[in-house]
Amino acid sequence: MLALFAIASAISIIAKRSGFPYTVGLVLGGLALSATQLVHPPRLTQELLYVVFLPGLLFEAAFHLKVKSFWQNKGIIVGLAVPGVMVAMLLTAGLFTPLVNALEIVERISFGHGLLFASIIAATDPLAVVSIFKSLGAPKRLGVLVEGESLLNDGTSVVVFGIVLASIVEGHFEPREAAWDFVNVVGLGLLIGGAAGLTVGALLKRVRDPMVEITLTVIAAYAPFAIAESIHVSGVIATVVAGMLCGHAAPSGMSPTSQIAAGTFWEYFSFVLNSIVFLLIGASLDPHELLGYWQPILVAWAAVTLGRAAVVAVISGIAKRTKERIPSSWAAVLTWGGLRGGLSMVLVLTLPEDLPHRTLLLNVVFGVVFVSIIVQGTTMEWLLKRLRIVGTVNRRHEYEMRRGELIAAKVGFAELDQIEKEGFASDAVIQRVRASAAERVESAELAFEELGMNDRDLQEEERQAVERRLLFVQKHELLEARRAGLLSEEAFAELAETIDQKMHIIDHEDEKPRPAPQTPTKTEEEE
Repeated sequence: MLALFAIASAISIIAKRSGFPYTVGLVLGGLALSATQLVHPPRLTQELLYVVFLPGLLFEAAFHLKVKSFWQNKGIIVGLAVPGVMVAMLLTAGLFTPLVNALEIVERISFGHGLLFASIIAATDPLAVVSIFKSLGAPKRLGVLVEGESLLNDGTSVVVFGIVLASIVEGHFEPREAAWDFVNVVGLGLLIGGAAGLTVGALLKRVRDPMVEITLTVIAAYAPFAIAESIHVSGVIATVVAGMLCGHAAPSGMSPTSQIAAGTFWEYFSFVLNSIVFLLIGASLDPHELLGYWQPILVAWAAVTLGRAAVVAVISGIAKRTKERIPSSWAAVLTWGGLRGGLSMVLVLTLPEDLPHRTLLLNVVFGVVFVSIIVQGTTMEWLLKRLRIVGTVNRRHEYEMRRGELIAAKVGFAELDQIEKEGFASDAVIQRVRASAAERVESAELAFEELGMNDRDLQEEERQAVERRLLFVQKHELLEARRAGLLSEEAFAELAETIDQKMHIIDHEDEKPRPAPQTPTKTEEEE
């Protein structure tokens, strides 16, 4: 594990400096481990994924997903993640089965085995795509669609996989029974996750200890999953629901200090889990064996991509008649952004050893995951720029660089007063350094203002960040006053609620539809 941490850290540093997608680098690093056998990491098993990785990753994504943003896009997200995934499975199986049989590499496979493959590979993993979105400043709503769909289609994929596998093993398929199993597994998962999320959310409002609050979120991540899986219902759905409810309760229930602490904890924990799981994905691949199945792997990847493209086209076409309509360019990104990841690899590893065509399914799933991460992950930035969803120049990055330079310059200028008080240097030296520091501050301010004034969206984000920080500080001071006995519980509750309402308004300002810019009149132009 120490070796994996060291490798993950090195890959992270290289990826940031080179601009190469981090998750792609991890998979390639894991593949190098598999080929060289320098390190022998643990196998990526169902137990390891379910006990350690999956609940934490799902909860972190759900915890930071805004419920209101999710709800405003619920039609597209649910459409893609539930009926869309099922239709994509049928299309994928319908393409995969005859094409693989035409290759005559293995004994003929049935449609049932094709559907089993489709259910295994159905879940998407948006980590690489979302990280690219954030680095390039892609629209936030696009990120919500990708993350929201991924959170739900994990559950759909796992449930359908269990039903299809049971049907193949038992030798018969009963539609009514399968439908009832689906409703039962999903419904009970929703109930367990809802109960856990509401319970922990209520506790967060009563506890004012950051360490305890973080511990409660960890319980909310892992307990619903464990309970649901123990009674053979969807732990994935249970954890996702719990995470969304806890995330919704956090702004009003947790103190500003606790929110910062919890956010930092889950950001680091997610980094660790993602780093290890993608390294293990790469280490699980056998390059020599995969090369022997390169034809069915390419056929399967094409079938998966075409099936998803058809579903995204239909769902986005339906959405054009509603308030949730999306640009055609977004549909292309949603199609190409359907990368596959660790869940698919773990599901295929759980197949019975004596299942016919297990070796074929194992190698094809591993191959499709590898191809999707490498091919789609490395070309996503090019696609976003080609479709003009983001600029060819990363304006957001430049803006943040200018902001960082301004912050650093002002901090250095302010520190001179303390240096002068301590007598650390002579007055003549301090005055000379102060003049130089003042010039740096002025230069940084001009560059920052010039860049920000030309971009309304960046200005709005800056304003929201400032107002949010002021509200955090105000609520923290009220909390300290209550603890010191300067405010009663009733007065604190009323004042804190007012601040929470203001914070809620700021957090969701960017979700309101903005009016189209008006064409200036002649008078305005003259003015």
